[in-house]
Amino acid sequence: MECPSSTSSQGHHVNGKQSIDPPGPAIVKNGPRHRPLTPMRRCRGVLCLVVMLLTAFMMMVYLSPITTFLVRLFSVHYSRKSTCFLFGMWLALWPFLFEKVNKTKFIFSGESVPPKGRVLLFANHRTEVDWMYLWDFALRKGHLQCIKYMLKKSLMKLPVFNWSFHLIEFIPVERKWEIDEAIIRRRLSEFKNPRDPLWLAVFPEGTDYTEKKCIRSQEYAVEHGLPILKNVLLPKTKGFNCCLQELRSSIDAVYDITIAYKHRLPTFLDNVYGIDPSEVHIHINSIQVSDIPTSEDEVAAWLIERFRLKDELLSNYSKLGHFPNEGTEGELSTLKCLANFTVVVSVTGILTYLTLFSSVWFKVFVAFSCVLLTVTTCYSIHLPQLIGSPEVSTRAKVA
Repeated sequence: MECPSSTSSQGHHVNGKQSIDPPGPAIVKNGPRHRPLTPMRRCRGVLCLVVMLLTAFMMMVYLSPITTFLVRLFSVHYSRKSTCFLFGMWLALWPFLFEKVNKTKFIFSGESVPPKGRVLLFANHRTEVDWMYLWDFALRKGHLQCIKYMLKKSLMKLPVFNWSFHLIEFIPVERKWEIDEAIIRRRLSEFKNPRDPLWLAVFPEGTDYTEKKCIRSQEYAVEHGLPILKNVLLPKTKGFNCCLQELRSSIDAVYDITIAYKHRLPTFLDNVYGIDPSEVHIHINSIQVSDIPTSEDEVAAWLIERFRLKDELLSNYSKLGHFPNEGTEGELSTLKCLANFTVVVSVTGILTYLTLFSSVWFKVFVAFSCVLLTVTTCYSIHLPQLIGSPEVSTRAKVA
């Protein structure tokens, strides 16, 4: 995906040419760890990871054959709804871990947006776990179960997790536009039903931010007369434009989200062990779909301008330590988090007991379900609606 040219520019001019600004120091550098990695935290983190994997595994092998395969034969809509409901219960374990167990502080700012059902979100991509923190925002809006991502196709090789990516109908891409365009359009065409809630999250930068990537992005910007950005990379506009074209008539709004951290950039294991980050700052701007241009070139210029504004926002954040207009979202309910955790863990415990200590038929069912999930994920198969559908098909539809 290439960034098209734009007439907007930013940066210093030396001998008639733009010079490259160094990446933002507060964005590149990491501070000290928020908490030390003690043996107790390491053990707690391993236990948390085991619980997450076991709950995901048991819920998928026992419940997905019903919601994703059996129900789908009668109704794609209710299949998605029931599958996403279960997915949302499991996903809610992560904000519970982040905010209630790890005591990471989430600070929301910008606009206080209503809980709309069909939204396109785009955000800056600072680290490998940015996408996980969108769950805390979606949970507060009651749409955690609706969130979907475009993700690297290589992630579809992760055991257990790849089953969930397939069941929830995430969109795997290879980062080659000539290959990805047809895949994205075909998959998005299946998400146009306004009855199906959808929060589609995309990261237009295409990769997480590093100093080397920033310098390459700035060099490209100089060559093509684009803004010189220090805290974000130039967005790859074709994928975003494709999403907007396919979903424009069926979404309620577009959310522009900017994420920053104190005082250290987190990794996945930092989240598991609860040592970083100390604070996650999430700034939200809501944009009416009618306010976004329609032509591809105009959308590209519009998106690049949004990222220029993100760059300014992050520069101000590095100076002030916060985004403007903080406090737009409240705290998560501890009682609701505990209730959800209790239900998910209790169901997992029962299913684990049945698998290990009950009839051999439970083991046979688990083995059959694992084979079914592996085959459908490997070949990207989604069953069609066969009963009550205007287009009855006798073959599975390959996504």
